[in-house]
Amino acid sequence: MSIFSSHVEQSYHEELEVHVRELGALTEIASDGSIVLTRPLSDPRYAEPLSGFYWQVTAKGHKPLRSQSMTRGSLDEGIAHSPEILHRLDNGPTGPAITYGFTRKGPAGEDIHFVIATDQRELDRLIGGFTRDLTAWLAGLAALLLATGFAIISFGLRPLDRLSQAFARLRHGDSDELEGQYPAEIAPLAADLNTYARQNEAMVARARVQAGNLAHSLRTPLAIITDEAERLTARDDCKDTGKVLLDQASAMEQQIEYQLARARLGAGRKPAGRGVVLPDVALPILRAMERLHPDKRFTLDTSGLERTVLPLDPVDFAEVLSILLDNAGKWARQEVRLAFACDRAGENTVTIADDGPGIPEAMIPRAFDVGTRFDPDTAGSGLGLAIARDLCDAMGLELGLTNGERGLVATLRIGLGSGR
Repeated sequence: MSIFSSHVEQSYHEELEVHVRELGALTEIASDGSIVLTRPLSDPRYAEPLSGFYWQVTAKGHKPLRSQSMTRGSLDEGIAHSPEILHRLDNGPTGPAITYGFTRKGPAGEDIHFVIATDQRELDRLIGGFTRDLTAWLAGLAALLLATGFAIISFGLRPLDRLSQAFARLRHGDSDELEGQYPAEIAPLAADLNTYARQNEAMVARARVQAGNLAHSLRTPLAIITDEAERLTARDDCKDTGKVLLDQASAMEQQIEYQLARARLGAGRKPAGRGVVLPDVALPILRAMERLHPDKRFTLDTSGLERTVLPLDPVDFAEVLSILLDNAGKWARQEVRLAFACDRAGENTVTIADDGPGIPEAMIPRAFDVGTRFDPDTAGSGLGLAIARDLCDAMGLELGLTNGERGLVATLRIGLGSGR
């Protein structure tokens, strides 16, 4: 823009300098002493009234001669005080004007002052018009460049979008690997990630199998230790020693059963692809609980939930519900209530409440420890809640226990980021 302004200003100055020279060449002093032009200037705008283009010739002792365009006012002849052409911004008949002038000697040796001027607004109008046109063109060009850039970026990022969707399917269990064809730039990444996923799955499967094998291999020597401890307990002189060995063997057996249960839950199983459907996942579990605890009533409340699909492993989630419902069925007096709800933030909540005696507040933190049993006369191994907690941690769920108005309440919170 500054380059164009400089160019226009330079053209104006050159034009005015040409016109003032032309004015000097066409001016004569007549025999009667009047100042006359031999012909009009070549630019017709000097003949149009108040056009913004003016000239003036003055000399001492002579009547001034002005252009037809200058119907009022006059030009300051002070700019014309030298044979050299000078210029400045001065006041003209219709506002600020770019003024040029010089002097020349007349026939009698008098100074003749030649002044020519053009309104500054004419220059501003040209520059302003160009600025508006340039701005419009630049705005159009910017919009076109933005649209083109957006299209290029959208097209260029489309493979990354497909890769992101493939990641989501892999994370939610809809596929076993990153599916699809990708450009050469990201194809190696997808291949490496697929290799890593397969290796990780194989490593986890081997670890689970090895944990199960280790637990099984410990059972035989543990059975021998238990048998010897029972024999020591039968002897009066070794009764205390035998009891200590039996207690330790029982603790070891609980740990072995815990590891076997975890290995059985996940060994060799791939993530299911369909996810967890609420509340449908609970219906077969409730029917099984009614047969397992025929003297208890199991109710389902879904008033706070619409049918929802969650990106969770349905087998693990069903196992958690089974453990919590079975635990509630053991302790309930008459009723176990299962309720689903979803708040405005999209967090799903599952509550399982029984009308049993509950748990002393001081004992609740220990409820998830392996082998914890609050009543030895009640059937169980003390492993269910520990396994349920491990499964919830693996799925990114939050499991908590509180005492309600009538009994124990287990709360399962399923946030938006669950299913990792």
